[in-house]
Amino acid sequence: MELLDKTINSYLDVWLGPRDPRVKGWLLLENYTPTFIFSALYLLIVWLGPKYMRNKQPFSCRGILVVYNLGLTLLSLYMFYELVTGVWEGGYNFFCQDTHSGGEADMKIIRVLWWYYFSKLIEFMDTFFFILRKNNHQITVLHVYHHATMLNIWWFVMNWVPCGHSYFGATLNSFIHVLMYSYYGLSAVPAMRPYLWWKKYITQGQLTQFVLTIFQTSCGVVWPCAFPQGWLYFQISYMISLIILFTNFYIQTYNKKASSRRKEYQNGSTATVNGYTNSFSSLENNVKQRKQRKD
Repeated sequence: MELLDKTINSYLDVWLGPRDPRVKGWLLLENYTPTFIFSALYLLIVWLGPKYMRNKQPFSCRGILVVYNLGLTLLSLYMFYELVTGVWEGGYNFFCQDTHSGGEADMKIIRVLWWYYFSKLIEFMDTFFFILRKNNHQITVLHVYHHATMLNIWWFVMNWVPCGHSYFGATLNSFIHVLMYSYYGLSAVPAMRPYLWWKKYITQGQLTQFVLTIFQTSCGVVWPCAFPQGWLYFQISYMISLIILFTNFYIQTYNKKASSRRKEYQNGSTATVNGYTNSFSSLENNVKQRKQRKD
């Protein structure tokens, strides 16, 4: 394993240049192999998990889901607060910020962004809970792509550009995750579900986050500083891929459902008034079904 790590590290150092010495020896950052193994195991569980659960009863996981989502909500809130205060203390430039001019604030950003990287490993549990609860329809290409790539991308970010212009996307994402994981935590409590109305707006917030990140990253291309340009181009490309996938998800989830409901209402197949099914329509449909069964 040590020989493998040295070989991979030598190739990466030749390809990407010298690493940032400020993260040398940090947990999981010294070698790429652990991050790669975690990602491979994640994909293996995504593939084998639903097969294993096929003939088993789904697990409730209600109690642990509340604790898990509460924990990620608090972690995301902590990261958002620390990133905002660190950027303010370091006098970060919105248009382009290099990785060595923020003084002690740079180290604060680096420490928080390590937690952001580590949170991507914790978030693998999102998928594992879907598998245990047999909610396989939620394990989409978007879901797996996003989870599997983020841990790997942030390993590279932490080793080469662990502060500076890297702060912006993580800050926005931490704020969105406060909203998202608080929603998931509350939705694990059945009594709270009727009061949760902001799921649709979380996806809109995610799309807004990607657009803003592209804009801020592009500023570093137009008005460059000492931040490596290659990382900026990569981030823009990755954000575009997320916009495409999240837009498709939004259309499939919300626009098509709304269109389907309108068609059902117009055709009279589901008569509803203020959210309640019309009893006469339901009775009429039941009578028709009984007649068909008799025939």
